[in-house]
Order: sequence, then C-alpha cells, then structure tokens
Amino acid sequence: MSTENEGTAVPPAPSAPPVPVDAPASAPGGAHEGHPPIAGGPAPDAGSAPPAGGPAYGPPQHEGAPTTQLPPVPPGQPGAPSAAAAGWPPPPPVTPVYAGGGGAGDVWGASYQQPAPKPKNGRGGLIAAVLVAALVAGGVGGGIGYQLARNGDSGGSTTVSAATSGGDVKRDNGSVASVAARALPSTVTIEAESSNGQGGTGTGFVFDTQGHIVTNNHVVADAVDGGKLTATFPNGKKYDAEIIGHAQGYDVAVIKLKNAPSDLKPLALGDSDKVAVGDSTIAIGAPFGLSNTVTTGIISATNRPVASSDGSSSSKASYMSALQTDASINPGNSGGPLLDSQGAVIGINSAIQSSSGGGLGSGGQSGSIGLGFAIPINQAKYVAQQLIKTGKPVYAKIGATVSLDEATGGAKITDQGAGGSSAVESGGPAAEAGLKPGDVITKLDDRVIDSGPTLIGEIWTHKPGDKVTITYQRGGKPHTVELTLGSRAGDS
Repeated sequence: MSTENEGTAVPPAPSAPPVPVDAPASAPGGAHEGHPPIAGGPAPDAGSAPPAGGPAYGPPQHEGAPTTQLPPVPPGQPGAPSAAAAGWPPPPPVTPVYAGGGGAGDVWGASYQQPAPKPKNGRGGLIAAVLVAALVAGGVGGGIGYQLARNGDSGGSTTVSAATSGGDVKRDNGSVASVAARALPSTVTIEAESSNGQGGTGTGFVFDTQGHIVTNNHVVADAVDGGKLTATFPNGKKYDAEIIGHAQGYDVAVIKLKNAPSDLKPLALGDSDKVAVGDSTIAIGAPFGLSNTVTTGIISATNRPVASSDGSSSSKASYMSALQTDASINPGNSGGPLLDSQGAVIGINSAIQSSSGGGLGSGGQSGSIGLGFAIPINQAKYVAQQLIKTGKPVYAKIGATVSLDEATGGAKITDQGAGGSSAVESGGPAAEAGLKPGDVITKLDDRVIDSGPTLIGEIWTHKPGDKVTITYQRGGKPHTVELTLGSRAGDS
C-alpha cells in the first residue's frame, strides 16, 4: 500500500496460501504489502530483481482488487472535495416564507406592521376577562407544580435525570474511550513536504522519550531529500522533525523531533505474534487530513501477504506479512498505531485494499472498504531499532532471486538474477543449502508459500542469522532443507 496514494497499479496480492494437508483451512484471499498490496502503489518493473543475493523485484501478475499503501493526504486537500467545489461551509439557509403564504415580504426577519387598533365593545371586555382567568389558572397550576417538585412528588413527572453529569462518567480502563484518551497524546500528525512543495499528511506515534517517532516510509518519502517535516500533537503543539532512517522494503521510517519536549510518553508495544483473529482493534490517524481520528474493528486475519508501493516511478515494492483489520483506515492513517483493547501497539497501519473505482476524496483516492493492513509491531520494532542505531535497514535474505509471477505455485527461483547475474548467490544461504534455479519453494517453516512476494514478506519477518526450514519442489518431487538466513543492509 502506498502512503496516501491510490490508483497506481501495485503488485497484486497473491492469493491466499494453499492450506497444508495437516493444517486447517485458512481464510481465502490475501494481499501483500511488503507491506500488503497497498492501494496506490506502482508495480515493480517486470523482470527486475533485487540486489544480487536478494529477492527479485518484479510485477507479480496478480488478479483481483488492488491494494495500495495509504497515500499521504496532499496539504490542504483532506481527500474531500475542496471548499470551493463542495460548497463548504454551506451558504446561509434561504429565508423561508411564512407558512400559509403571503407576499414576497412575508419572510422570517421581515419588519412587523403594527395592526390598526380595533374599536372597543362588550366582546373586548369579555375576552380580557377570559385572559385574566387563564393567567390566574396558569399561575395556580405553576405554583402547585413547584410545590410537588419541591416535595419530591414524581407522580406527575415522566422525565428521568442522569445520576452524574458527562464529566463525571467513569469509564473502564479497557473501554475504547479510555484507550483513546491515553493513546491520543502520544500520536502525531505528520506533514512531509518536498523541496518543490509537494507532499502530504500521515500519522506517527511516540517510540521513546528521546523524541523518536515511528511512521511509514511512504509518509516521509517526499521529505527525504532536502524537504520539510513537521509533527503536530493533538494539543496543537507543532515541532520540526528530521528523518533518522527509512526502510522502503519494510515501509517503516523513524523521524526525530527537534527540541523535543521532556514529557513525551511512548506508547506501549504489544506482541503481534500473540494476536488472534477476532481480537479488538483501535486505529488512530488523520484520514483525509482529519487529525486525531479514532476508529475500531477487529483482527480479520493474520500473516496476510501484502505487496505495496508508494506510486513513484523509482519506487520498489514493500512486502509484509500483515495484520488485516476491518477498522476504518483511509489515506492519512498511514503510519498510525493499530492498538489492541488494552492500548498496546500491535501494528502500524500501512495499506488498504480498495475497490477499483476509487471516488472518495480528491485525486481519485479511494476510501475504506473494511480491508486494512498493518505491519506487525514485532517486525516494525526491530526495523525501527536498526534505523535509530545505524540509519539503515537490515534485511534477512536467502541469497536467491525469485519470480514474482503468481502462477508458479510457490516461489520459483529464476534462471538469472539482476543484470544477468546468477539467480543463486555464490556462497549464500541458498547455495549452501543446495537450492538451484528452477526450484519452487512451497513452505518456509510451517508457512505455506504460494508466490515470490509471499516468500519475501515471510523472510522479512525473520532476522539475519535465524535458522529456517525450506520445503521446495524439484522435478516434481518435494525436498526439505535447513538454512541460516543471511543479511543485506540498505535499500539499494
């Protein structure tokens, strides 16, 4: 998914991984986003491949609705029609004509003409007497009502008063209102602007007390080369910020506030490995520029393979094994926290799958259809720590170039790598494990692999040095081998 971009073709998400014979069936369908397929991201160039020894980048031939990174909302364009186009704020209401007709002047606010006095007669005196009697009766009734209310007699009352006023309501710590109250002060709305004035709006959250903010790479991409970056808290305080590091493949970035306040409260990080389908979720962000918006939902699926791109011609796809949620996520939510019911961060909202038509907001940006994807926080935490430490991302790799074609029945090792190099890196993990061009990887540990993007996203949930078991097909026969993942630093 691209940061707040939509409409750009993105590597279609691979279909749901086939279900192992010894495992229960899983929910069908899936999108990648290296994130999950992110709406609005461009597909990698066909035939391209990652750096030697790394997975290849290329346009997987996927079918189905596109998924895109949540594109940042352009400055001053919250996704909704502009003020002039939408007629907002609306013009004052037309002054209605009095009911029952009347001339053109008979409207609300028209001057009042004092009627001519009528001659006095006996009937006038009778009317006056009736009015006096009515007033006396009304006064008597009001006095009786007052006395009854004073004496606590509710026999004639049908109203009920709340025990406490709104400000005194006690909310459980696990309620959405309570979680939002605790989390909102630690979220920021990020505005990124390139040197030529282009940019957009996204979200981020406080990672530590030193002023580091975690967000999506595609949220800050416009400000990478000499651009401007600001972060605004819900209380209105705005800070200039700088990019500490960004990982395009993971779609994670870390920025740091300049002159950060001393009272920053980092959000607690949860354990995304323990998240289960059906768990409650709370998303915070700035959809279409509407800062500090809170939405709720559940975890709809886990380990959803997603590939996305930020839509730029130079962009490579991002891949992730995502948390899928039906909490409403729209352009502007990118980089914001996905919380569990206790307020712990379990993911970073990054991409959505949208209907092909788009239509919400300006520029053809689509809105939420209940298919949002978040980078698991366990992975994002590792990436953020690497970026803070070295400024560069570190990726796990098997040392083989794989096809991004969806119809291979797994991740097929290509015949050649990037620029005509060997598809299996000499001396790399795959080579040492005996893997060869043409082998089709079908499982990594117990995770079914149905395509190249799925394999890449799954590898990147691991760290360099992790031992994994690879199951592959060669000549129609299955083989299993164990290998130790290598590493690659940087996005180049």
